[in-house]
Amino acid sequence: MSDAEPLIRLFHVTKQYDRERRALDDVTLQVERGELVFLTGPSGAGKSTLLRLLFAAEAPTHGQIIIAGRNIHRMRESGIPLLRRNIGVVFQDFKLLSNRTVWDNVAFAMEVVGHPPDEIRRRVATVLRQVGLGDKLNALPDRLSGGEQQRVAIARALVNEPTILLADEPTGNLDPALTFEIMNLLVDVNARGTTVLIATHDPRLLAAYPRRCVALEGGRIVEDAA
Repeated sequence: MSDAEPLIRLFHVTKQYDRERRALDDVTLQVERGELVFLTGPSGAGKSTLLRLLFAAEAPTHGQIIIAGRNIHRMRESGIPLLRRNIGVVFQDFKLLSNRTVWDNVAFAMEVVGHPPDEIRRRVATVLRQVGLGDKLNALPDRLSGGEQQRVAIARALVNEPTILLADEPTGNLDPALTFEIMNLLVDVNARGTTVLIATHDPRLLAAYPRRCVALEGGRIVEDAA
């Protein structure tokens, strides 16, 4: 596949949970390699559902999703782990292992896909330095601030060197100062070449970081502006 082709393409994607509710309704969208894109809209607009479909956590009811030239919902079950290795995910509520250290939380993401110990040590050390946690390796999550916990979650999402990073309301539980700290980190990740999609309903982020903004409402795209 040519690098000039969009990395992510959605064609007429609908996700319907029951007869009454369509979480996504006929969404067509493409994202270029190296873009940083905000997905915005009110609660229930379909932002999280769209991210879950990209991560193959759910399948669309109708339509096609193409990532790096592959129709992800026509892949064999055995291909899904490889897809997910190339997609990092950051959640609003961190989802850290409370009884594991910072180092162990990040290393776990590499252990589950079978990386050798030497590579795990090298990459975990590198990514924790990148997110500013080189001095917190042995801390447990409950000894960290909210911003530090989110940095651990971002490190965990990045340690497998994904092509795509999906962030679902990554600053939703943080105060304003930490919000911009985490956002600056995501901008840095994007600057190093990772394609980043951020779901948010925080207007401060949209004002402070002028990037492409895809607005959803009632499961439909109502605006797509650079």
